[in-house]
Amino acid sequence: MIAVVQRVSQASVVAGSYSAHIDRGVLILIGVARNDAAAQAEELAAKVAHLRIFEDPKGKMNLSLLDVKGAALVVSQFTLTANTDRGRRPGFDQAAPAVQASALYEHFVAHLQAAGVPTQTGVFGAPMAVQLTNDGPVTLILKSKGVPATEMKGKRS
Repeated sequence: MIAVVQRVSQASVVAGSYSAHIDRGVLILIGVARNDAAAQAEELAAKVAHLRIFEDPKGKMNLSLLDVKGAALVVSQFTLTANTDRGRRPGFDQAAPAVQASALYEHFVAHLQAAGVPTQTGVFGAPMAVQLTNDGPVTLILKSKGVPATEMKGKRS
């Protein structure tokens, strides 16, 4: 799994008549690859909950999402698995099929909530409008350890 984590002062998503909003916290874009499993979702959820990316009173990034009682907005983003090594059109061969990706997306969300993070979501697989106010800006790319970077690009190691 791959996640783009953005520290935000607010974020929202709209998909048709559905909408979700958070204030201080993180916007998480999640991409699920074919070879991902529940272990990767659990590892990534724990990492996000405990990642020290919020400033303490001295201005040092030393506090986690849990420490600041922040929220998470999680949005599925299969394009994060794109292979852009050849040509001009991204390849999505490594993206998990929708049934697998949806299940692992939901598993990630459940583990984030179980860790104590108030969590809102987008609508899996739907076109969405996402708005955010990036705080910092702080944006990090996280990959679960179970998926080597070369496999994310569709190469064999």
